[in-house]
Amino acid sequence: MMLKTVLKSPWRERNGRFSALKAVVFAGLFVPAAYILFQLATGGLNPKPVTELIHRSGDWAIRLLLLSLLITPLRKILDWPKLIAVRRMVGVAAFAYAFSHFLLYIVDQHYDLVHVASEIALRFYLTIGFVALLGLAVLTSTSTDAMIRRLGAPRWNKLHKIVYVLAALGIFHFYLQSKADVSEPVMMTGFYLELMIYRFAIKRAPVWAATAAALVLGVGLTALLEATWYFFRRHYDFWEVLAANVDPDMFPRPAFTVAVVGAVALAVLLGRLYLTRRRASRTLAAAE
Repeated sequence: MMLKTVLKSPWRERNGRFSALKAVVFAGLFVPAAYILFQLATGGLNPKPVTELIHRSGDWAIRLLLLSLLITPLRKILDWPKLIAVRRMVGVAAFAYAFSHFLLYIVDQHYDLVHVASEIALRFYLTIGFVALLGLAVLTSTSTDAMIRRLGAPRWNKLHKIVYVLAALGIFHFYLQSKADVSEPVMMTGFYLELMIYRFAIKRAPVWAATAAALVLGVGLTALLEATWYFFRRHYDFWEVLAANVDPDMFPRPAFTVAVVGAVALAVLLGRLYLTRRRASRTLAAAE
């Protein structure tokens, strides 16, 4: 009984040993919620605290979902295999924030579940958001070791690949519920595109080439997407929005942030590969 309790602790490894990595990540996942509640208690979310709670919990759901998708490529970039141990934890936290987002919407609608259901059915952005929530609920409920054994690894892996579709739906929901400024949804889309391009390229190219392709294509597509969105939704001039990416007065644009993150990842990877080859050369020279 004691062993089972230890194994279920989120800060423990499978063998029962304490994991500093898992403990830090587990504690860190509560930080956004704690900060949001602190703002609520100090009046930082006025004049519409419930509306702000809805938005901020939803924002963090998307951020954590993308972070869970980042863990696999980051593990390869950093050559840190143990990083995979926290992926499930981050994914479950993303669902927790998404579910809180939904519950807060019910509160905002004065607990009228019939009205909530009708709104979900009639408003497209709520429909896709609810579909994404249901999908995350399925993935969370099948994230236990017992469910992995019951489904079998091949079926479980196939099921959990829908997380990429759910992330896209979540970001689209983010777009549609945003009003004039869609900078953060555009930025989130840029990160998502980088991850998807990397996932496609890593099967066909070395890790450095896949990372470079994700950086270049991700940044370009982010800039194009932002200009296209504002052109069709706000009727802004396409070329003016695109040119804003190199205008110092408009700094920083979402594409710039996506570029910085991608460039840092590529620099870290190239630095690690260089040091690894240098150590290998020294070892070989010493052996001779």
